[in-house]
Amino acid sequence: DLEQNLADFAKSLPSLDILINNAGISKDQLLLRAKSSEIQQILDINLSAPLLITTKLLRPLLKGNDPSIINMSSVVGLMGNKAQSMYAASKAGLIGLTKSAAKEYAAKNVRCNAICPGFIETEMTKSLNEKVKDNYLQHIPLQRFGDVQDVANLVNFLSSSASRYITGEVFKIDGGLYI
Repeated sequence: DLEQNLADFAKSLPSLDILINNAGISKDQLLLRAKSSEIQQILDINLSAPLLITTKLLRPLLKGNDPSIINMSSVVGLMGNKAQSMYAASKAGLIGLTKSAAKEYAAKNVRCNAICPGFIETEMTKSLNEKVKDNYLQHIPLQRFGDVQDVANLVNFLSSSASRYITGEVFKIDGGLYI
């Protein structure tokens, strides 16, 4: 069982410095067509899993050296998007988790922040048709899509002691899409 495996894993760690909750899936469709099984799958992967993992790994994080939790949300969790209600809801929930965990564990020196990527060229975005990509591009002031290195640079910063006085923040990395 996943919960028991996480508990056993947590017990095996003397400490933990960084936790990055990065899993995510999307099923773009109108709410009218959404199936309860699809809703549950998106919530399970995008919100319930990070919540469970964070809960089970808090004890080793409390013993960590300058511990940092980074939750990968999405700019869609901030602004919504047509045919992405399920995805937006799950990623908005992750922002709520981020802010609450930051408040709960700041006194124990555990930082918790969220990253909200916009259109980043990944396996998930490669499957979009060119018309959709062109539409996104028209709304990005920097006139280009991001790449994974852009996000990795922000993850590196939030994982480092250079961000030791930052917690509960939501960082958009979207080329200006959501200004």
